Amino acid sequence: MKLHLDSSGAQNVFTACGDGFVEINRTMRYDRGVIVLADRIIEDWGQGGVSGLCADHISQLVALAPGIVLLGTGSRQRFPSPAQLRPLIEAQIGYEVMDLAAACRTYNLLAGEGRKVAAALLFDGP
Repeated sequence: MKLHLDSSGAQNVFTACGDGFVEINRTMRYDRGVIVLADRIIEDWGQGGVSGLCADHISQLVALAPGIVLLGTGSRQRFPSPAQLRPLIEAQIGYEVMDLAAACRTYNLLAGEGRKVAAALLFDGP
């Protein structure tokens, strides 16, 4: 699916999302776990999908100090255990769990409003 691009190019935006991939700024394509913020992209995050999430993955999100984390869990919404997400709660960082396409759309909206948002994207395993 193509996503609407309305940006001056100064920040990262999702321009496409499909079966097992996302595209950022019309130039970068990812099919592995990634964190996307307005000003940077952190590759090779969260390998192993939701079941592979560990404390180090969540700690990395906490260290970024976003206002909200959008956790995209692949082709369908899958919820990590509350214990896995506890560090976000303790750091008072809001989060939403959604499928990959919804996370991309929501990120674009919030980033466009100037919100400090992180899209933490997980992909379906083999």
